[in-house]
Amino acid sequence: MQTNYVTRDNFGMYADSKTGPGPALMGADTLLGNDVYNKDGEPLGDIKEFMIDMASGKVAYAVLSFGGLLGMGDKLFAVPWAALALDTANKRFTLNVPKEVLKDAPGFDKSRWPSMSDHTWARGVHKFYGTSYSAE
Repeated sequence: MQTNYVTRDNFGMYADSKTGPGPALMGADTLLGNDVYNKDGEPLGDIKEFMIDMASGKVAYAVLSFGGLLGMGDKLFAVPWAALALDTANKRFTLNVPKEVLKDAPGFDKSRWPSMSDHTWARGVHKFYGTSYSAE
């Protein structure tokens, strides 16, 4: 069974696709655990967390888990929200990064999270994914 935003919908918000909130407005809990694929259809991992900029109220990063086996040894990546696209046909996210390139992306271990509010760190992450960054 696939885990995606429809199967994680405990409140029925996606039951009526004509009048429900999705896909323009989605529940964060239903998106956690969703798969992420690249444009070539290769699986890249799944979403473990969302990092919210508390000043703006916007999602800054989705934390992607990649590699490892059964959650052991996987590497985490803070992917800028703008680098992800929701694929409603396949009910998953798309990240336009080849699998081999993602292995070299700036990542971190789950026991050593970076200071994501550090502007130097953020510029590097945004540069890697080709998204714009402004330190407001």
